[in-house]
Amino acid sequence: MTYEAEVQFKFDATYTHSYSGGFGSTIGDDDFLPEEHYKITAPAADLTAKQYFKLFEKFMLCVGMCPSSIRSGAMSLVFNDYVSEEEQRKVCKEYELTMDEDLEKKYQEFMKRDAEWAKLNKHYKENVVRGPMGTVLEDSANGVV
Repeated sequence: MTYEAEVQFKFDATYTHSYSGGFGSTIGDDDFLPEEHYKITAPAADLTAKQYFKLFEKFMLCVGMCPSSIRSGAMSLVFNDYVSEEEQRKVCKEYELTMDEDLEKKYQEFMKRDAEWAKLNKHYKENVVRGPMGTVLEDSANGVV
């Protein structure tokens, strides 16, 4: 058995120029298209969800959507009141994102690491290898004392 499928996105628009006022009064006949027709097709038998989104992104770009609005719309499918926090956290983990409610914990982790790093640096400076006649040796590769 053979399975074939095709997905299509179609956009048709017509524009009637009004010379009476507003935006239409400032442009000439050759500054607009009276008709626009877009049709995007793709074989749909084995498309993944990401491929469908990529296809729809191309369609939205064709009809004039701003890339940042497209991204915002895609994110709103996950981060809204109708999606469980557990599902949102799965997406965060997959894309290495931090949810707002986790920022304080992340901040505390960074502060702990900074303190540990400062402790290591202090220990290194106190126990640095000394050269002949008590001079401090420098690491010639990066100038660290």
